[in-house]
Amino acid sequence: MAQSSTLATLIDLAEQASDEAAAKLGSAIRATQDLESKLGLLKKYRDDYTQKLQAEMKAGRDMQHIRNFQTFIGKIDDAIRGQQQLVLDAQKQVQIEKKHWQDEERKRKSFTTLEERAEKAQQKKEARQDQLQTDEIGTRNTFYKQPN
Repeated sequence: MAQSSTLATLIDLAEQASDEAAAKLGSAIRATQDLESKLGLLKKYRDDYTQKLQAEMKAGRDMQHIRNFQTFIGKIDDAIRGQQQLVLDAQKQVQIEKKHWQDEERKRKSFTTLEERAEKAQQKKEARQDQLQTDEIGTRNTFYKQPN
């Protein structure tokens, strides 16, 4: 019974660790999605300003105005590069958290498998004991039923 209790404790701890790892993985995925969404907005914002720049150039605006647009678009490009790096870092973190969760889940499954094996071994042992008792009772009955 002590082994069963120990395994149950280990399984509980492994389940908790797996649940925590799954929660961290979920958070990392959500953070990545948020960062990707912001990156998409920045790219759309850049496209909008690029179109505005082209319209301003066609309208014949002065060079200072055009340079201001170009400078602003350059700043958006810098923000896009920074956001792309954040997305890459977040995606790496997702992979790290995924591996951690997989490791914890594998550990949990190993303990569960050990528990199932222990239960099967205990059932076999009990079945053998029951069979021995049945055989012994049968032998006694046969012995006592014999005419003397």
